[in-house]
Amino acid sequence: MNHNTPVSPRPLSHLSDAQRRVLSAAQLRAHGVSAAQTAAQCRPGGPWQQILPGVFVLHPGPPTSEERLHAALLYAGRPTVERVVPAQVRGEGEAGSYGDVVVTGLAALALHRFSSAPPLLSLDRIDVLVPRTRRLRSTGCARLVRVHAMPQVQHIGGLPVAPVARALADAVAHLTDADAVRRLLTEAVRGSHCEPSTVVKELTLARLLSRPHVIDAVDSLLAEGRAVAEDRLYAMVRDHGLPDPLWNVDLRLPGGPHLGGVDIYWPDQAVAVELDTRAPRQDEDALWSEYARKREHLERLGITVVHITPKKLREAVEQQATVVRTALMASSDREPPAYVVVLPR
Repeated sequence: MNHNTPVSPRPLSHLSDAQRRVLSAAQLRAHGVSAAQTAAQCRPGGPWQQILPGVFVLHPGPPTSEERLHAALLYAGRPTVERVVPAQVRGEGEAGSYGDVVVTGLAALALHRFSSAPPLLSLDRIDVLVPRTRRLRSTGCARLVRVHAMPQVQHIGGLPVAPVARALADAVAHLTDADAVRRLLTEAVRGSHCEPSTVVKELTLARLLSRPHVIDAVDSLLAEGRAVAEDRLYAMVRDHGLPDPLWNVDLRLPGGPHLGGVDIYWPDQAVAVELDTRAPRQDEDALWSEYARKREHLERLGITVVHITPKKLREAVEQQATVVRTALMASSDREPPAYVVVLPR
């Protein structure tokens, strides 16, 4: 018997190389290989090996990182043979060829090409999201993470992979190294993988914000996210020909109360821009109320306030520049604003 592929009445040409080298017991049976033949091939010194319960690598020697990924998904998903379809004919909306399972954690971050994630081959465990009702247990290289609802799946190299924010939360859940957590969170923002608010939301849902090293990393994440957003704000003003504004200033009434700080202010047009970098934490309602009160107070004084989120700056900067330009042009049609004192922040 050829030890690289099973003797089979069904062709394997639709499978990737790794999929041909890693098959489940059900797939082997469908390709004409009995349980007894499989057991014989997996004897000590034999050409095959069992990597996980019911999952076999069809060659001797250590499995590759890609083979370990396929094996973990086959074990966790337990897909029927009919569901194992080639990636090139699978619809975007389908869960994938492995059943309702998704790679997450550090393995997913490595697939998302995070330089701060360990190489796939160095990972002892591959985290896989599975439905809460799945009765399988974690074993070998497969660590199962039970969830009530699956996240929106992304496909990388034909593998179902969790989005970055969810993968980060699952990775952080098993990390105690504060520096490692900080590097991962920082790369997520600096590499434009996702917004800080999305990461914090996932960490909150995973109940990880009670851990001191995670809180410290989140503070660094939010600072990094704001710095990146400020850089994009500078670029928006420069690249879209907006008038030179005053940057990072405090506004107050003459001899009166402090009105609050804004990121950009055009005093001649009485237009302010404020970056909305709130994160979804427990004090979100109170923080939003403070934002709203400041905005209402400024607008009563005749100052137009444009709120811009980091996500809009990243995905629709031209549209945001148009919004600001429109506010500047409309200033001549408004009532003269109240006089305010502008101070450096």
